[in-house]
Amino acid sequence: MARSDKEAAVASLTTDLQESNAVLVTEYRGLTVGQLTELRTTLGRDTRYTVAKNTLVRRAVADAGIDGVADLLSGPTALALVSGDPVEAAKSLRDFAKRHPMLVVKGGVMDGKALSPEEVGRIADLESREVLLAKLAGGMNASLARAAGMFAAPLSQVARLASGLQEQKAAEAAPAD
Repeated sequence: MARSDKEAAVASLTTDLQESNAVLVTEYRGLTVGQLTELRTTLGRDTRYTVAKNTLVRRAVADAGIDGVADLLSGPTALALVSGDPVEAAKSLRDFAKRHPMLVVKGGVMDGKALSPEEVGRIADLESREVLLAKLAGGMNASLARAAGMFAAPLSQVARLASGLQEQKAAEAAPAD
């Protein structure tokens, strides 16, 4: 690879790293081209799976100011550059690794924090963003319904009290006639 090509690859990779929400580092040794294509498909359009030379990735990581990735760069390494939901990407990698044990998740970086393989697994165990938002909305709705019931309770008590007083007055007035 010519020097200008390497510089262009590092610049492109640096930009991709800076624009990503998370970077997950994997080892793909033993996987076929067809399996890598399948992996790229399962990761979806919000995650780009790229194979690059470790020396170029080290330079790009240094240029992007990302800590924690350079230590993971040994052997055939590929990066999952996540621009969408990191949970979905981690789940896709975990599920693919279950079907194809040759894929090894080495770790990654999310929000500037280095992730161990175990932490990536815990992220994969989380529910998707949409499910978490739905649960939050349901919890907020339930809280609002309870609050509305609490606010309505004194009014209904006053209405029952007024109705009781009215019945009592009616009962007192009836025997006098």
